[in-house]
Amino acid sequence: MKISRRSLLHYAAAAAVVVPKPLWAEVARQRVVSLDYGLSSTLLSLGLPPVGISDLADWDKWVVEPVMPQSVVDIGSSHEVDFEVLIQLKPDIILTTPYLDELLPRLQPIAKILRLEIFTPDTGPILPAAIAATHRLAAELGHEAEAEQFLARSDAFFERCRRRLAGRTVPSVTLVSFMDARHARVYSAPGLFHNALERIGVRNAWTRQSNYWGFETIGIEELSVITDPDARLIAFDPVPPDVLPKLVDSPLWQVLPFSRPGHLSVVPPALMFGMVNEAMRFAGLVTDVLEQDA
Repeated sequence: MKISRRSLLHYAAAAAVVVPKPLWAEVARQRVVSLDYGLSSTLLSLGLPPVGISDLADWDKWVVEPVMPQSVVDIGSSHEVDFEVLIQLKPDIILTTPYLDELLPRLQPIAKILRLEIFTPDTGPILPAAIAATHRLAAELGHEAEAEQFLARSDAFFERCRRRLAGRTVPSVTLVSFMDARHARVYSAPGLFHNALERIGVRNAWTRQSNYWGFETIGIEELSVITDPDARLIAFDPVPPDVLPKLVDSPLWQVLPFSRPGHLSVVPPALMFGMVNEAMRFAGLVTDVLEQDA
């Protein structure tokens, strides 16, 4: 399904970066490389495009927004960094996360390392952690004012989503990514998607706690624990091509509330391992679906 023009305009207003000319001189002095998508998108919203990021080739597949400038260099995957390219970029700062700690001995001789914790066993709810990481990143880079402006725009975006749904009969939702016709990832607390649902006033029908990444992998039959007849299932692209046809023919699927017409929606990708920008994209997609169905 397509993102509505209204939501696109709302997101563009929230994620847009207005960079005064004097900041570009600072960008030239601070050459930042990021090994994490969420940190990369946050840099863009702080007015600091990175000189290089990992997994750039898949940016448009999983992150989509904000748009990554064409000047940014792909340094390979996060686990198979092209160190020759990285060294040639001459970064001043490399952004990383605990997930990539095995790379630290090779990264530390190249540049200053800024290690930000967002998804860890002790983090708790992810959206507040992402906001805290945004403040810390901005403080390290001297862009506190830009962070405040960005976070104010994001908060206003969430509030607009909440208001769009206020006063409507909004069902609870279950969020999944289909792995195949028998398995799916389902998203819940303490994850980024769950926190964004709370922020826009939507109830997550999947009440079981997930891992600290915000998901668990389940068999499709486990969706039977959701007994709310009005619950909606929202699935993220890409959906394997054989999944929906097989579900239609599944006796198990037919007894689930999601098998009823209008109770399953497929939306464009949103990155569950992201930060504030990714939470906004997710919130906009979900708001579009629920606003149209209400």
